[in-house]
Amino acid sequence: MVIELKARRLADDFIFLEGLKWHDGQVWASDVFDNCVYAISPEGSRRKVCDVPTRPSGLGFLPDGTLIIASAKDRRLLRLDGDRTSQYADLSNHAPAYVNDFVVDAKGRIFVGDFGYDIDAGEPPKPTCLLRVDPDGAISEAAAGVEFPNGAAIINQGRTLVLAETWVGRLTAFDLNDRGELSNRRLFADMGGRQPDGICADAEGAIWAGCFNTGEFVRVEDGGNFTHRLKFDGSGITCTLGGANGSQLFLSTYLGPPEDIGTGLRKGNLFVVDVDVPAIGAI
Repeated sequence: MVIELKARRLADDFIFLEGLKWHDGQVWASDVFDNCVYAISPEGSRRKVCDVPTRPSGLGFLPDGTLIIASAKDRRLLRLDGDRTSQYADLSNHAPAYVNDFVVDAKGRIFVGDFGYDIDAGEPPKPTCLLRVDPDGAISEAAAGVEFPNGAAIINQGRTLVLAETWVGRLTAFDLNDRGELSNRRLFADMGGRQPDGICADAEGAIWAGCFNTGEFVRVEDGGNFTHRLKFDGSGITCTLGGANGSQLFLSTYLGPPEDIGTGLRKGNLFVVDVDVPAIGAI
């Protein structure tokens, strides 16, 4: 039986919040089409962290606490230094299209995807690769032939990477070794027609996924068993676990039709709900 949950609205008046991460007592989020990054308190107050005119997307923190921002349109990763950004990695010779979401492992390696095709020009979707950016700046291909790689999470004490392949409606798992190499590609969960966007993992190794096409957020275990669900009238974008004890799930939604997103209509919202299983490392 799938348990139905209900969230409360924490903040609104955004366009499209991506890349949610809990860090240093705040939710960090890219407002993609407002070209800026916010830090949002557990009470819902917001602070603009920086502007990213080339469309910010995925966010992540290096082991030393440095914020990394995916700059989609110029295919770079930026680092935040105070209130200014600087280049961390130039992916323009490696990623064929807008860079998107990513995950950082315990050694500071970044696994980042891109759209794979020019969505603005109406090109048909095609496979691309997942890139790995090492702390020394080396860029390599981590996995080939992935379909719109989107949100990612690392579970199993750092030994498994789970990747959302949005347009084909699946979560894919890889073994992750000490050298940062991915192998043993396999299905983590068939999403049953849902398009998983951003994801996060809990302490039991289950994945929470925002589902862009259905407005759902679902918790799914390895093998495809769905345990919990929230439903919104619009799009489910991404989520992160945090709060004082790691047991609050923060949810980014767009409460309107997809065609409104690119027009700048401010229908982006941040919700929160208490959950039973906390974030990895919270207990």
